[in-house]
Amino acid sequence: MIIYNITANIDASVHDKWLVWIKEHILQVLATGHFTEAKLTKVLVEEEMGGVTYSIQYRAKSREALDNYYKNDAERLRKEGSKLFADKMLAFRTELEVIDEYAVNFDS
Repeated sequence: MIIYNITANIDASVHDKWLVWIKEHILQVLATGHFTEAKLTKVLVEEEMGGVTYSIQYRAKSREALDNYYKNDAERLRKEGSKLFADKMLAFRTELEVIDEYAVNFDS
């Protein structure tokens, strides 16, 4: 299992507009069919550069699915964010391989 993670720092001047946009963008990324789920999280560390930082994690169906996303959809979907937010958004991407998963069931 591969997690495709985007960490983005958003300037306060466009924060509200970006937050509305990213929620729609996540649905567009999921609509490509390459991912099974996504999580939008706020990073709880105050950045020296200011702004607000978020992490968007997409769970890819497979390595092949992520590669197909890069090949067929990534550039097109990234362009809108770059056009709308230009120098007000700093983002970097990370690929994570899930080695094992654990969960606690408190209902038992």
